Amino acid sequence: MTCKEQTAVPCIGPTVEETNIRVAVVEDDAKLRQTLMTFINRSPGMCCVAGYASAEDALKGLPHHQPDVVLMDIRLPGMSGVDCVSRLRRLLPETKPVMLTAYEDADEIFRSLTIGAFGYLLKSVDPQRLRDAIREAYHGGSPISGSVARKLVDFFQHNTGTSQESESLSSLSSRELDILRLLSKGSAYKQIAAELDISLNTIRTHIKRIYEKLHVHSRIEAIRMLQSNNPAAR
Repeated sequence: MTCKEQTAVPCIGPTVEETNIRVAVVEDDAKLRQTLMTFINRSPGMCCVAGYASAEDALKGLPHHQPDVVLMDIRLPGMSGVDCVSRLRRLLPETKPVMLTAYEDADEIFRSLTIGAFGYLLKSVDPQRLRDAIREAYHGGSPISGSVARKLVDFFQHNTGTSQESESLSSLSSRELDILRLLSKGSAYKQIAAELDISLNTIRTHIKRIYEKLHVHSRIEAIRMLQSNNPAAR
């Protein structure tokens, strides 16, 4: 299934600063799936290349479409979205799945992020935030709704960090710590850039350096280290 077959709305081409991001949607609610696909095709620099009503169909079709980002519902008929992401990460290691769900179940959040999801957003997310989240995931970030980030913080507060992790955190500059604290609150890259009055590309550079210094690969791991080792950040 292609975006042309699914919607009558043509994809808007990328701006000078953007690459055309290929997005797929896995959502069993036909109306919502169509709405998301149309929304993506109306977003500059994005194109919805496929839409599926089940995990099983998605696993069959997505390897053909090679999307950059997949918006994945969790509670699908048959195989769950979480299990689909687990298999999808093996089939398409370069594709970045983002969970899009109506639920804030802690077990589902942690399981989703543990098995390879790049982010976890609520379906009530603001449209512009959804666009930003797709771009953030495309660039290797981990978009998370603010309320979900708070659940992560609550969970990590019950864990104790190691001395090695503390040393890694001490290697961060004050600006990098500021950025990490904002990440822990669920702020999007664009929001952080605006609050700190620096460019989006500078934010991405800082975050890459944060990950390198902390020896982590995602926002989730970085937040865990911050919350486990820096009580003042809670």
